[in-house]
Amino acid sequence: MGSFHLLILQLLPVLCIISSIPFSISEIQNTRIEEDSRPMILFEQFGFARFGHVSISIKDVSWRSRQPNAELNPSSMGFFLLRESSYGKILNESEYTEHFCVVWSRYVKLLVKFDQLNLNATYNGTIIVDDPDEYSLVFGNCQPEFEVSMDVHTEMYNMKDGRKDFLPAGQTQLPTIYFIFFIIYSIFFLIWVFICFKQRPTVDKIHLIMGALLIVKALKILCASEDKSFVRRTGTPHGWDVAFYIFSFLKGIMLFTVIVLIGTGWSFLKPYLQDREKKVLMIVIPLQVLENLATVVINETGPATKDWLTWNQLFLLIDIVCCCAVFFPIIWSIRSLREASKTDGKAARNLAKLTLFKQFYIVVVGYLYFTRVVASAVGALIDYKIEWVMTAAVEGASLGFYLFIFCNFQPTEKNPYFVIDDEEEAAAAKELEDDDSFEL
Repeated sequence: MGSFHLLILQLLPVLCIISSIPFSISEIQNTRIEEDSRPMILFEQFGFARFGHVSISIKDVSWRSRQPNAELNPSSMGFFLLRESSYGKILNESEYTEHFCVVWSRYVKLLVKFDQLNLNATYNGTIIVDDPDEYSLVFGNCQPEFEVSMDVHTEMYNMKDGRKDFLPAGQTQLPTIYFIFFIIYSIFFLIWVFICFKQRPTVDKIHLIMGALLIVKALKILCASEDKSFVRRTGTPHGWDVAFYIFSFLKGIMLFTVIVLIGTGWSFLKPYLQDREKKVLMIVIPLQVLENLATVVINETGPATKDWLTWNQLFLLIDIVCCCAVFFPIIWSIRSLREASKTDGKAARNLAKLTLFKQFYIVVVGYLYFTRVVASAVGALIDYKIEWVMTAAVEGASLGFYLFIFCNFQPTEKNPYFVIDDEEEAAAAKELEDDDSFEL
């Protein structure tokens, strides 16, 4: 029984990862299992409305034993649906049931056991989920001394107005939400173009990069909308996932690049990058390439793949490293401004710059913490039917972050007649002297 308890504890983090990482995946899956002895293989999660359907097709089933003279019991292998709320009940059942097998548990919704299969033919089966909830499609093997090979085709969908809806119950609003944000970012870009055109003499290279970031972000959101729309109607993204990956890749690189460049003060405080700042960019950009590669592998393979969890862990690790790396240039800029304020006699101007960079630091920390940690934690806890709410919240937080950056670092005309009197200068100098909140 100990091994089964350990297995359940290992499966729970996988379910949390699936529910917390937003990825684009079709709800019609073709999976090849090759000589796999895992006691439980998680295929996918899906939020069902009432009278949702699960269709499964299994062919080319074979197995081999790693132990001589092992006797196979096909009824100890099979596919079933499992609610997250049933884990505790199954654990309790395993403690008090002799020769327990999860495939036989009364707390799972059985699809098919292998003793029902004809190895020379393809099995096709469909069940209707009359008790709506979020279910995991799992293959159970209570004889892990046997390695199983098979081709599995699955379709999971709800019925809406007599048509198949391949999006989980909590994601049906996503195409509309993404399209609304696409419209917002398109308008945002046009306003930015107008501002840059109006302030042509003060436009720097960083402002052009920021404009390009808006275009890429808008196109990524549009692809996400079309991707989800096609998956909802047909079960597959029809190539929109490829466009989504491309613009996600460009957006990730450009967003972190803009944060690093603003954090260094490039184009605002100085026209060049120091060697250490260049090294940060040389670290962040390749890591973003790896992160996007991990994203593609995660989306295109699915949790049934042996290395899927490893790729998820790699994705999360790279994301954390990138988030930490972008803080260093901001900290360096704040420290440089504070040191300069003691020697250049421009306390008031330095105080204004310090205040802005401190706000930028806090906003970056808040944005990354919310989108990476809070959203994942809350997304794993909220009801599956309102999963779209967290997506809207994350996109809203991203929009707010973009607005802060673009409003505070837009091209502005520098007034050569701006004069600070001695009293203001003295007050600013004293504030810099007394206030240690800028110390990091």
